[in-house]
Amino acid sequence: MDIGGQTALVTGGASGIGRAIADRLAREGAVAVVADVVRPEAGRGPFLDVDVTDPAAVQRMIEGVAPSILVNNAGGYQAPVFPDAPVEHWRGTMELNLGSAMCAIQFAAPLMARRGVGAIVNIGSSAGLGFGPHPSPEYAAAKAAVVRLTGALASLAEGGIRVNCVCPHTVGTSAVRARIAELESRGEPLPPNLRAELIEPEEVADAVVELIADDTMAGRVVVLRGGLPRRLLPNDAFV
Repeated sequence: MDIGGQTALVTGGASGIGRAIADRLAREGAVAVVADVVRPEAGRGPFLDVDVTDPAAVQRMIEGVAPSILVNNAGGYQAPVFPDAPVEHWRGTMELNLGSAMCAIQFAAPLMARRGVGAIVNIGSSAGLGFGPHPSPEYAAAKAAVVRLTGALASLAEGGIRVNCVCPHTVGTSAVRARIAELESRGEPLPPNLRAELIEPEEVADAVVELIADDTMAGRVVVLRGGLPRRLLPNDAFV
């Protein structure tokens, strides 16, 4: 896909990874629309105040923007976590990280199908890969589902809609760097994920743009880890 002139929608795009993706898409010539619950800095393109855990709000967002490029980036989690968290709290994490992406794809796919072209990139996480413990089991489960969802939607490419996924390990956003500084100032040990070499947000944006631009890529998952080359997961893996 030629990104120039396309309308791109990035959820959770006010800061961090999403901001880097939106900025990169804009530099490639797209009209980059940011959807978030926090307003980004002024003068950085169109912004929509949208709670992506609300399906009706997501539908209005998609129908209003009619994107040819969709980046499902909104995500994260907050304490308490499963199984100690109240049901509505951990379900909210699942909705943010999985439900919002599914709703956006569901509403965007018919619009893209009518045009015969569309590129969707889901932002997963290394938390969704493998079988090790994670500080937020519900976040890890949601991101694992995002990975599997991506592969399961590979057949949409027959109608011109390509769905792919980028799974980064720890990304050096301002929030992550602030957390590292806070722990170090208190003399507390860093958890394993914060001891890893950090990935720059721009590296994630680069991977997203390459997946959008490469018309041969559908249902694929790219894994990013600091200091290592990008890794494309096999699309025929079976355990």
